[in-house]
Amino acid sequence: MNDLLPLLVAVPLLGAALLVAGGRRLPRVVADSVGCAVAAGTAGLAIVLSLNSSPPMVEWVGGWTPVEDRSVGIVLVGDGAGLGMAAVASLLTLAALAYSWRYFEEPPRRHSGSFPALVLLLQAGMCGFAIAGDLFNAFVWFELMSVVAYALTGTRVEEAKAVQGALTFGIVTSLGAYAMLMGIALLYARTGELAMARIGRGLDAHGPPDALVLAAFVLVLTGLLIKSAAVPFHFWLPDAHAVAPTPVCMLLSGVMVELGVYGVWRVYGTVFAGPGGIPAADLERVLVVLGALTAVIGAVMCWYQRHIKRLLAYSTVAHTGLFLIGIGVLTPQADDGVALYVLGHAGVKAALFACTGILLDRYGTVDEHALHGRARELRGVAVMYVVGALALAGLPPFGTGFGKAVTEKAAGGPLTLLYVVASAVTAAAVLRVAARVFLGLGPTPEDDTEYETTGAGERPETRHRLSRIPDTMTAVPAVLLAASLAVGVAPGFGAVVAHAVNEAGSGGAPVAAPHWTLAGVLLDLAATALALGLAALAVTRPDLLAAPSHARPLRRLQSGHVGDYVAWVMVGATLLGALALPGVLP
Repeated sequence: MNDLLPLLVAVPLLGAALLVAGGRRLPRVVADSVGCAVAAGTAGLAIVLSLNSSPPMVEWVGGWTPVEDRSVGIVLVGDGAGLGMAAVASLLTLAALAYSWRYFEEPPRRHSGSFPALVLLLQAGMCGFAIAGDLFNAFVWFELMSVVAYALTGTRVEEAKAVQGALTFGIVTSLGAYAMLMGIALLYARTGELAMARIGRGLDAHGPPDALVLAAFVLVLTGLLIKSAAVPFHFWLPDAHAVAPTPVCMLLSGVMVELGVYGVWRVYGTVFAGPGGIPAADLERVLVVLGALTAVIGAVMCWYQRHIKRLLAYSTVAHTGLFLIGIGVLTPQADDGVALYVLGHAGVKAALFACTGILLDRYGTVDEHALHGRARELRGVAVMYVVGALALAGLPPFGTGFGKAVTEKAAGGPLTLLYVVASAVTAAAVLRVAARVFLGLGPTPEDDTEYETTGAGERPETRHRLSRIPDTMTAVPAVLLAASLAVGVAPGFGAVVAHAVNEAGSGGAPVAAPHWTLAGVLLDLAATALALGLAALAVTRPDLLAAPSHARPLRRLQSGHVGDYVAWVMVGATLLGALALPGVLP
């Protein structure tokens, strides 16, 4: 089945080409149908391949196999972890296309297939990155993904803020691309190889790590951490989410950011984990420190948002920090927990963005204050919003709770408290929004001239404000929440995920399958109770939890000026080097 691996990229690329070739002659319903069919077919192929990925499949594209132990070709690796990410990316692509079925308004003068064609190109980039076995082509696929995401973020070219958000996204993540490319060049200069596993063996053969290895590590990791929106590389994500169409937000937070985290795990395990790479203690220090910083800042900034899309974006930042901590623990059990956590989070976050899109298209705004009490009639959406918020907190038996519980057990100590508090704060912010917007609880907000109401005055993404919500827009988040629930309750699913992750990351070493424990359930319930308490306090006594004066400088860091964000990229790269330096250089 190795020969089928390239189809994970070729099928969505071909589907996008057909849609573009159809142009304006293609009715919108046909374009949407083709897009959904291609995404579904690719998802099915990824699932079938993942069920047959033991032992992992390796395909040298075009028959360019290594000669005399030297390789120059493109290698694809079909292991359980990579194919699982490709399946998740494809399923969320299908969900985004189904959500936007027939109603999504595109800019004037654009043919009917342009949006689904761009989404399929994004799917091709995500699948290509997930199964790339060589570092250079992982970079190529990630950049294809990013370029398409720039275009999708700025879809509404007639709006200046959409263009500005897309440009900020493009400039900051392009810096990450340049950094990653320079790191790849250094590794190629040292080893003469681009295949990840061969680079790792080449570094081990060279001897202990030196300044070149440290520089390559910092540059490659900088590129991946920018994509995953880790602090202080995260500033592009809230700005992009604020202007991107809802289906694009579903993909950015549901899978693209998670692919950055997956890239960190994959690149370290295959390139830098040996004796010639970065010592495990140094990687642990790098990821735990950055992860904790990301979780704390993401949770605090999530709490103080009124713009609901920005609020959900900062929630993604906070959970990215928790993922990075789990990877930094460097145990197979933590890897299993993070994998389950990522799967559960993908469905929940995409569902919450889908529900937020309904608010935007029904009422023309995503400002929490402007929406106070206006969405009482959307009872089904309200239920999904509350369920999604509780799932973010880790309410058993959702997949988020399952993965968080397994990761907490592996991390232990004070990190467990960080998992509980960060997940509770982000969930409480979403619950607060649900209580105010759908139930009208709490005092009526007054205009605050000090705080910019960035959500007011938004224009719906539909041709007009919706008087009736299409069934596809409500069915998609319901299915996504059900999928997140299935991650936590499906019999044997944890064992399947653990086998796939451990075979890819630790050579198939036997590890006990993750399972629910009493301690894990109690911690998840504690986080849920804390989230409910914080939300109730925020609704009944908003003055007690208003932004204090010392939080305002933190909010002002999200300045909207791309030059500031570029400076923070430099700060982040320097911090990475400082954290990794002690174990590499005497």
